[in-house]
Amino acid sequence: MTSTPTVAVLGTGIMGAGMARSLRRADLPVRVWNRSREKAEPLAEAGATVCDTAVGAVDGADVVVTMLYDHEAVRSTVEQCADAFGADTVWLQASTVGVAGTEALASLAVERGIAFLDAPVLGTKDPAEKGALVVLVSGDRSLADRAQPVLDAVGSRTMWVGDVPGAASRLKLAVNSWVATINAGVGQALALAEGLGVDPRLFLEAIGGGPTDTPYAQLKGGLVLERAYSPAFAVDNVSKDVGLMVEAATSAGVDTRVLEALAAAYARATEQGHGGDDMAAVAEVFRVRRG
Repeated sequence: MTSTPTVAVLGTGIMGAGMARSLRRADLPVRVWNRSREKAEPLAEAGATVCDTAVGAVDGADVVVTMLYDHEAVRSTVEQCADAFGADTVWLQASTVGVAGTEALASLAVERGIAFLDAPVLGTKDPAEKGALVVLVSGDRSLADRAQPVLDAVGSRTMWVGDVPGAASRLKLAVNSWVATINAGVGQALALAEGLGVDPRLFLEAIGGGPTDTPYAQLKGGLVLERAYSPAFAVDNVSKDVGLMVEAATSAGVDTRVLEALAAAYARATEQGHGGDDMAAVAEVFRVRRG
């Protein structure tokens, strides 16, 4: 593999598109494919080659990044283009697909003779666009050199979590459970303040700079106050991830009551029409409804 690998990005939604732009900013040759080609076409302006098929994107690529919605989308896409993977091609599986999904994809890679790294990312739209994601990786460390230019381009930091695929995805679920909890908790606290007749802005001021404050609480709280829900990470995506957390926790014998409450809140936000909005819109579930 060359020191400047050709990269195929399969899936150009919010995260995949941001990662593709970061790869181009690092001067890596990039091919992109998306089921809806119109979502991939703007990446041509960044210098990426837009491909009509996943096979066309993967053929001759040194590293293939999958950033698709769920396990089924990843599996069906890779099955279509598996024969196009080269003997030295590394598959970086960055989609959030849960424990069972990762195990199934790792097995698919073994069956098709594809070098596989479990590589989910921490971060949303802005870090993806800026190449500032944290990449969690598990798998064969001997593949590190091949994948490193890509990891460096899309992330500010790489954490090797384990030598067997799956460890990174398990950690990703734990981290995302914390993110989903903070986000919903901020919405609940702001709604409670408002419902009790207190200016909700005072909540963010009260925790500001203290041990209970977090930059994420301030960020999402600001969106709630402005009801500015342009998606960095959509409610529906959080709902999917929380479902994976419940499934994983159940299998591990971990109590799921908080996760189930989160699942219900995000599902309710979707029912209220916020499925495509930023996850901060879960706050609308908690607001006092009048009239």
